Amino acid sequence: MNKNKLIFLIIAGLFLLAMLWIGYDISSRTTFPGAKGNLKERIAPSDSLKVDEQKTKN
Repeated sequence: MNKNKLIFLIIAGLFLLAMLWIGYDISSRTTFPGAKGNLKERIAPSDSLKVDEQKTKN
């Protein structure tokens, strides 16, 4: 095998492993959006929440 080809394959393998590691790291820190419940903040815009809070305070 040509020396340049061997160097290329080693670098490509390291790059692939780095990308897989980064992908796993990112995916382990996030949750699937469907797994979350319907939070008040996600359903209603923030302006309507402020109005509701003011009504409940009075």
